Formats: sequence, structure tokens, C-alpha cells
Amino acid sequence: QVQLVESGGGLVQAGGSLKLSCVVSGRSTFSDNNMAWYRQAPGKQRELVAWISRGSSTSYRESVKGRFTISRDNTKNTVYLQMNSLKPEDTAVYYCNGVGGLTTLYSWGQGTQVTVSS
Repeated sequence: QVQLVESGGGLVQAGGSLKLSCVVSGRSTFSDNNMAWYRQAPGKQRELVAWISRGSSTSYRESVKGRFTISRDNTKNTVYLQMNSLKPEDTAVYYCNGVGGLTTLYSWGQGTQVTVSS
């Protein structure tokens, strides 16, 4: 069974930065999987924020391009999300997951709360 443990969230002022981490443990071939970060704001559906392929190609939703950077360390089974120039609209619970085609691979973790004050 694969477990996802996200960390690194917190309260930050607009314009600030945070770096999120997601450790993948259990029966997972982490290096073979595409990974992604998602977020869910109160009252809204979960949305894809950033994606990284097993070969480290990346893509981002338009609203975070130029501000967020996704990366991975296959030696640590960890995916990161560096978030700069944070805006109040980035406030959400952030989750990671493996991605296969259009579906996620694992049960969701507990997520990490990011709150950006104006």
C-alpha cells in the first residue's frame, strides 16, 4: 500500500514563498511514475496545479506559471513544489499524487494547508 505524506504548508503573506514536500512510501516504483500537485480551496473542486513526468518534464496550470516550480528527487521518493510570489487565491489544501493518464494512482494523503494573507 502506498502512502503520500505532504508537508511544508503554512501561513504566509502575499508575495511570500513556501516549499512543499511529498514523500511517497510503500509499494511504489516512484521513479517510474509521473507525479502531480493538486489543490482544493474551500467550496471548490480539487484542481491540478503542476505535473512532472518520470523524465522530469513539467507542466503548470496557467495561474501559477512563472511562480511555482515542481521538482522530484527519485533517491528520496519525494516530489516538491516551490511556490513563490504567493497570492491569496493560492490559499488551499495542497495534495500530491501519482498520475497515470487522466487518473490518479493512489489514495489521497492528508494534504498540507497553505494560507496566503493579503
